[in-house]
Amino acid sequence: MTALGDVARLIRSKNAGPFWLTIDVFFAGPADFRRAAASPLTDPELIAGLYQVPADAVQVFLLDQLDAIKISFPRPVVQGALTDADLHAGQQYIPLLSIELPPEDPA
Repeated sequence: MTALGDVARLIRSKNAGPFWLTIDVFFAGPADFRRAAASPLTDPELIAGLYQVPADAVQVFLLDQLDAIKISFPRPVVQGALTDADLHAGQQYIPLLSIELPPEDPA
């Protein structure tokens, strides 16, 4: 199997205000985008479990014209809080790198 980190062209995470976090995953083309769109990456339950947030607060956007997937959810810790270990949320994409993607389409 192939992991998301092996296929994504660019993955970035950042704050979307002090209370929200957004993760953008960009792919080199439609085939890789389709593989990721069919993977657990787009499952709000999985994202909720990884980041300890309510599943109904996870938003997943499939941006097929950009070959990209955007995931947004409330920050588990408010930006700037005493327990915030990643003030700008720049490292929050890391738990997604090992998500397994389905096999390539043979067509």
